[in-house]
Amino acid sequence: MIRRTFVTTVAAAAFAALAVPAAAQDVLRIGVEGAYPPFSSTASDGALVGFDIDIAEALCAEMKRECELVQQEWDGMIPALKAQKFDAIVASMSITEERKRQIDFSDKYYQTPARVVAPKDADFEDTAEGMAGKRIGVQRGATHQCYAEKTFPNSEIVLYGSQEEVFRDLALGRVDAQLSDSLIALEGFLNADEGANYAFLGGDHIDVECYGEGVGIAVRKNEEELRDEISAAIAAIRENGTYAEINDKYFDFDIFGERPAAE
Repeated sequence: MIRRTFVTTVAAAAFAALAVPAAAQDVLRIGVEGAYPPFSSTASDGALVGFDIDIAEALCAEMKRECELVQQEWDGMIPALKAQKFDAIVASMSITEERKRQIDFSDKYYQTPARVVAPKDADFEDTAEGMAGKRIGVQRGATHQCYAEKTFPNSEIVLYGSQEEVFRDLALGRVDAQLSDSLIALEGFLNADEGANYAFLGGDHIDVECYGEGVGIAVRKNEEELRDEISAAIAAIRENGTYAEINDKYFDFDIFGERPAAE
């Protein structure tokens, strides 16, 4: 069961002070973004939906925990986790060495490569030379910022607060190209009406330094018990078919480690 909000009253606070500590441990507060479809987005009725949301719910069910979703803007995710605003992050966060210096990660729960998207009639290539002088849209604080700044030093890297804003400005012609997860680009833009005149430019962009070893669930340092409990739950839902059921709801291939077909 997922709950998004709760009301705090003086009476409730007093009750909580007397509650059995184990009860609090049954609730797992999970940080989510809500602006990264199809992994996480906000429906017209305000409900949080998407692959990450369903995975969070499935993991809580496997661990016999109640999920409490806490919506958080992407660039504040790690500070909010460290400040104990929530207990874990399920928000398509790549496992990188830089992040592991601040927080810890479960085993991966999916992995897809990054790709560049540009107009179909683009007359440049997805190389440092080809992108020189071009404006490249990237989500601020994402691993794509690391990669874009490293790989395209002579381009103007334009940063945005959400991936939806990147796609919007690409469609409006305010940037020449964008760099993101290939699946996000395919499902969130290229398959939509606004992406009709755009396509993948070049091939996969893979870099362990920036992109790490897959996407995992983040927890605070020194919380190995929770980290290992989550990793075990990921393995369990892969084994019992729950992961496949969620995967097939959104994608027509297994995103755990395989790549989407090129356009």
